[in-house]
Amino acid sequence: MIDLYTWGTPNGRKVSIMLEATALPYIVHPINIQAGDQFTPEFLAISPNNKIPAISDDEGPGGETVHLFESGAILLYLAEKTGNFLPTDPMKRLQCLQWLMWQMGGFGPMLGQAHHFNRFAKEKIPYAISRYTEESRRLWGVLDRQLEGQAFIVDLDLSIADFAIYPWACRFEWQEIELDDFPNVKGWMERMSNIAFVQRGMAVP
Repeated sequence: MIDLYTWGTPNGRKVSIMLEATALPYIVHPINIQAGDQFTPEFLAISPNNKIPAISDDEGPGGETVHLFESGAILLYLAEKTGNFLPTDPMKRLQCLQWLMWQMGGFGPMLGQAHHFNRFAKEKIPYAISRYTEESRRLWGVLDRQLEGQAFIVDLDLSIADFAIYPWACRFEWQEIELDDFPNVKGWMERMSNIAFVQRGMAVP
């Protein structure tokens, strides 16, 4: 059984989408990051960086219990555990991994900064708002070009790259993004939103 420690953030929803997609049994443990649950000793024992999501799996490699933090690492682990949503073709696998890393290194962190300075910062800092909003728009353009002429991030098949990127794209309003400016991303988001397991994953916790 997998224990999922999560909250309703884009990073958390990546993993709940994957768990719903693979139909692996799991138990949800809400970690209220507004209340500081991420700093408890019990959670830090699983996620030493005090960030959600994290998982524990008592059926890890060799039958041992595994604890994992970092959403990208968790997606890779679950993909390899189940043999799903990570292409077996070597070239497509590389494409999937590079887009996963693109999300982890750019699309998530930069959009997260846009969220902070546009919505949550106690002081309005025009330079920071401009910097991160413009970088978010640039990254959306990168994604829009990748999706031209194909259904999902890696050609016609769903992958962990889609699961990683989609929850961040769903907060487009926080990034001051107009979806009509990125028609390929808009179409992809509509396709993703119509998938039942994506809908379920987006509702966790």
